Amino acid sequence: MDLQATIRKRQQRWERFVKPGAAPGFMFMVRCNDPEMPPKVAQWPSLRKERVEWIWKTYQRQRDGAAWLEDDFIPHLNMLTGTEIFAEAFGCQVHRPPDNMPFALPLIRTAPEVAGLQVPELSTSTLAYLFDMADELHRRDPDAVFRLIDVQSPMDIAALIWEKESFFLALVKEPEAVKELAAKVRQLMIAFLDEWFRRYGTRYVAHFPDYFMTSGVTLSEDEVGTVSPDMVEEFFLPELAALSNRYGGLGVHCCANSRHQWANFKKIPGLRVLNIIQPLELTQEAFRFFADGPVQMHWAPVASGPIETWPGQYPAQARVIIEVPVNTKAEAVAAANTLNGLNSRKLHSPLTGDVA
Repeated sequence: MDLQATIRKRQQRWERFVKPGAAPGFMFMVRCNDPEMPPKVAQWPSLRKERVEWIWKTYQRQRDGAAWLEDDFIPHLNMLTGTEIFAEAFGCQVHRPPDNMPFALPLIRTAPEVAGLQVPELSTSTLAYLFDMADELHRRDPDAVFRLIDVQSPMDIAALIWEKESFFLALVKEPEAVKELAAKVRQLMIAFLDEWFRRYGTRYVAHFPDYFMTSGVTLSEDEVGTVSPDMVEEFFLPELAALSNRYGGLGVHCCANSRHQWANFKKIPGLRVLNIIQPLELTQEAFRFFADGPVQMHWAPVASGPIETWPGQYPAQARVIIEVPVNTKAEAVAAANTLNGLNSRKLHSPLTGDVA
């Protein structure tokens, strides 16, 4: 079997599936624990060599799995970064606990400090070492796709740089300073993403969750859970629209309880994929609410019962990514065979109930 040809076919399925206006249906990824997967390495710049080897070994294990499991998972080089990387480039100190992800500490607390904050030069910033790592991995396998680094939205990164309590007050009292900071963050993000896509191409796996994209950019948008819909329209949507327009679409992940922002999510131009984590009890409502919009890959699965009935439990007009947890290799193969055999992966019947 030509593994590279198999992976290319999977990529082509993703490209057709995520394209705006694509036919309803589903993609699926079987989640089976691999005891031979190497343990993660701490996301510290000082451990870049160890991180490169972890990324490479993990990629090889993923390729081994793709050789026997016929789902839609794309083996990739997982850069495994945290939320701190862009804030650190602006000068934030970073706390790096030995047993958890690193996180940025706030740098500024007042609006006047924004004006004095300089946008760092990419090549001399703390982000530069990520290109050193990626260059080495790309040299080892030029055909491999990367998992994108952890990209937070410009407003989310601004909320890391600016001490959170005073940041929220500034949304009301100093809105222009907040917008100025978000614009500076976006300027650095664009410099990074332009160079990343120039070096490694625009085909990649999203940072979270791990779906495949052939264009656009994927990011996390979490601070929307703490503000009003009006504030999202004023501060967040313009930044998201600018990134979507520049790169040809967005994939958005949101950890926050965001039910009050769903209508605003629909306003994001070029929204390709949406991943909502909370509220879990409204997962079915989310699939219905966004049924005629982006591809959906929400945290809590709607499906239950025999696996052959799962696709029929989603709205018939929707495009969904189904995650299938299993315990053994045999279960993984059986699940993939079942889902691959379902009517060219079309959805069959809608969820019932009305959307509030």
